[in-house]
Amino acid sequence: MARSSRSLRKEIETLGKVSSTIVSEMYLEDILKIIVAMTAEVMGSKICSLMLLNEKGDELELAATQSLSKDYTNKPNVKVGQSISGRAVSAKKPITVADVKKDPNYMFPEIARKEKLCSMLAVPLMVKGKTIGVLNCYTSKRHKFASREIKLVSAVANQAAIAIHNRKLVEEKESLAAKLEERKFVERAKGILMKKEGLSEDEAYGKMRKHSMDSRRSMKEIAEAVILTHGIKGAK
Repeated sequence: MARSSRSLRKEIETLGKVSSTIVSEMYLEDILKIIVAMTAEVMGSKICSLMLLNEKGDELELAATQSLSKDYTNKPNVKVGQSISGRAVSAKKPITVADVKKDPNYMFPEIARKEKLCSMLAVPLMVKGKTIGVLNCYTSKRHKFASREIKLVSAVANQAAIAIHNRKLVEEKESLAAKLEERKFVERAKGILMKKEGLSEDEAYGKMRKHSMDSRRSMKEIAEAVILTHGIKGAK
């Protein structure tokens, strides 16, 4: 991976494209796929992958890769603190390995041999001092990652982490809005049942809950049905 003025321009262009990608309106899954593809291209990587911590924060799950290898994409999750990726997460710093096939800490030497993987760079994804995942780059030949390369992948990892963090904030906001919307419909429907059928608040809610479970429909759908049945308009 010899660096020249041409490759430097390519690195700068890649960072610019990553910046543009993370502020786009694309789905997060597509954003991450583009990020790993661009990283693999600029680094000349055999495989580039991005893994994210699960909800418990104890395992890394594959979120995106440009690799078409089923052996690699179907490999088990990695425990935090184990393998190279897990160590990078727990240490909160980049880790390089000269040859993953020979490193006792690498958990998938058979896959490495089959896919002809050699050197590896694992960079943690950090947001506000918290690790949320890791960005991995593999080469097909033995390679010593230069400081400049590590800084480049770290910059990409930081931008990816920001994109993930911001998108999750949006999702949480949308989820809260949806819950408030559902609650508004349920409260209106409860009032109708209490008035029309002489039910108590608990009885009205219980009736809707039972219909929801029996029909496998959401509480909002049941509430909307109650409102429409009684000819109530302007639910919103």
